[in-house]
Amino acid sequence: MNRKSFLKNSLLGSSLLLLPGPAQNFFSGTSSKSIKLSIRNPQQKNICATCGTRYATAKTTTDTCPICGDERQYVGDGGQTWLSYNDVAKGKSIQVTKLQENIYELKITPSFAIGQKAHLVISKSGNVLWDCIPYLDEQTITYIQSLGGIKAIAISHPHYYSLMAEWAAAFDCPIYLHENDKQWIQDNSKHISLWHGAELPLWDGMKVVHVGGHFDGSTVLHLPNHGPKGTLLTGDSLYVTRDRKHVSMMYSYPNLVPLPKKAIEQINSRVEPLEFDTIHGAFNGQLIASGAKDAFRRSVKRYLNIFEV
Repeated sequence: MNRKSFLKNSLLGSSLLLLPGPAQNFFSGTSSKSIKLSIRNPQQKNICATCGTRYATAKTTTDTCPICGDERQYVGDGGQTWLSYNDVAKGKSIQVTKLQENIYELKITPSFAIGQKAHLVISKSGNVLWDCIPYLDEQTITYIQSLGGIKAIAISHPHYYSLMAEWAAAFDCPIYLHENDKQWIQDNSKHISLWHGAELPLWDGMKVVHVGGHFDGSTVLHLPNHGPKGTLLTGDSLYVTRDRKHVSMMYSYPNLVPLPKKAIEQINSRVEPLEFDTIHGAFNGQLIASGAKDAFRRSVKRYLNIFEV
């Protein structure tokens, strides 16, 4: 793909809104494997309305979500609220948008909880779901199956654990989480695979890279063969700024808590060796279509200069 076509796909994309209703095949190449969605205890109130994390057991208003109670997050203005999957599902659908060749974004509409996107990465040896969203339906399963299914899920940090156990159960695939964040797992699953160290090689050159910072186990996904010069999916381990010329690295984004110098230096040491020209972040508009490596370098320099003042 030439750069003009790549930028057109990246900036405009092509969206498909998967509306509630009977599942259907969207491509003639749909996988022959049919998946029936079966959510555990869909009437049980165990999903935090603020962050979208699903818990293993039912909750009451006297229970506080520890993820929202942590200083990096917040409890909603209306106080702690718990929802069931059925509550969340009312009026919801998943919008799928093609961002570039072989990368799609998935987001809940209308937006729910934090409002993050997940990314589906298409690759020859198997597809990867990067990050997760707190809703899933059969229409989305059918669509993803038409693209080859999901071989593995990898999640950047605990704010996006959301409905990961149900996604993994539906596609019968592992969930790769860095072991530094194991204390934040709220809905354990046989599919969870904890890993340690600086990198987790996947296949086709893809790898999950541990950067730390926002959380002890925060990661990014490096895709050297996606895009003209490689792509980085960052969640908000690296948060694309509004000017799209920089990235931010924070301990807490909503509460504006900065990171110490040593954390910025570790992020730099893990990301600098990676070859990439494009970054896709976790939220709408968080795209640096080209020049992303230079944007990262400028951002690190700006942060480190602050410590020298």
